[in-house]
Amino acid sequence: MARINLTVDGQRVSDDVEPRMLLVQYLREKLGKTGTVVGCDTSRLRCLHGPPRRPQREVLQRAGGPGRRPEVTTVEGLAGEDGTLHPVQEAFRECHGLQCGFCTPGMIMQTVDLLAENPSPSEEAIRLGLEGNLCRCTGYHNIVRAVQHAAGVSTGSTNEGASA
Repeated sequence: MARINLTVDGQRVSDDVEPRMLLVQYLREKLGKTGTVVGCDTSRLRCLHGPPRRPQREVLQRAGGPGRRPEVTTVEGLAGEDGTLHPVQEAFRECHGLQCGFCTPGMIMQTVDLLAENPSPSEEAIRLGLEGNLCRCTGYHNIVRAVQHAAGVSTGSTNEGASA
């Protein structure tokens, strides 16, 4: 067994795991963080890790492996303790920035990072910023609208009439 010590969504976790268990398996199977998904064996942007809070492919590494970052924030961890959605989650809901929901956690986590770096991104910057997150359902128009809406909420502007 391998011992892991992490902070997941603000809660300290210490556990013994099988040495071959992946972080994604640990988050989903042991902690019930099912927003973290494996897609096309890339799982690229499903968790924000910190510091720095940047999306990583780390979910495909072993849960107890060397170099494990001590902090993990999942898409579930973005919501407030009272259940209120994070502004990006709310924007995706309001703008119908999802269909099947499979890619949504990665899109949301990448959007949080994108808006932290660029609070008022252009449509082109949004599309480039979400590159690598694949959606097979939506065509990206509502996802881009959701990011524009979230940017408007976080900056106080309205972003009304922004083309998508």
